Amino acid sequence: MTARVAVVTGASRGIGRHVADALEAAGWVVERGSTAVAPVTDRAAVERWVADVVARHGRLDLLVNNAGVIDEEVPLADSDPDEWWHTVEVNVRGPYLMTRTALPHLAATGGRIVNINSGAAYRNYDIATAYNVSKGALARLTAATGIGGEHGVRAFDLAPGVVQTDMTLAMKAHEDRTEWTSPEEVTALLLAMADGQLDAWTGRMVRAGVDTVESLQERAEQGIGEGDRTLGLLRWGEDDPLS
Repeated sequence: MTARVAVVTGASRGIGRHVADALEAAGWVVERGSTAVAPVTDRAAVERWVADVVARHGRLDLLVNNAGVIDEEVPLADSDPDEWWHTVEVNVRGPYLMTRTALPHLAATGGRIVNINSGAAYRNYDIATAYNVSKGALARLTAATGIGGEHGVRAFDLAPGVVQTDMTLAMKAHEDRTEWTSPEEVTALLLAMADGQLDAWTGRMVRAGVDTVESLQERAEQGIGEGDRTLGLLRWGEDDPLS
């Protein structure tokens, strides 16, 4: 039986490395991406890489869009325009290009996409605004891919909580943090997504450290509303004309 094949971007360190290691331990063939392998913002490089993976393995079953950066933790007025736009490019253009390129191959295998997202997608912060904007946009990409798509590919937003990585250790917001989300909590959810155990949550966000495979399965059995765990407008009540 041919081993399942996964592509993980930004897998040289941090969450991406934990994810790639966990997939390999579970028997997956893992193609680890990095800037040296294929910059995710470079369309030609992304297309060459995915084509090479499929040519060598004959299939693609999972895409994990993990590669990401954060801009300086300052208010919008103090942000650097070039850094701001670079953050959006990496965090939005990257997953878009990877998803667009991988989609036909994933459709052929009934594959899945996991986008590593963040609580910044739906919380109102006044610093690191490019990161916040990019994660909100990523949630919309996940919904567009995973809800109602005719291609049959399921897509998920996985918010990892706050895992101790080079990125989080360098952030002012976590200078005094003493409690961290364990990598195992993240990889448990990801492996369940990859195996199809959480397909009911396609197009939606789950969070490591709060959700578990069991709690999400139990909730799915009770029923998931159309807007549950998606990014959308909060109406002021039934009389709100916006819907």
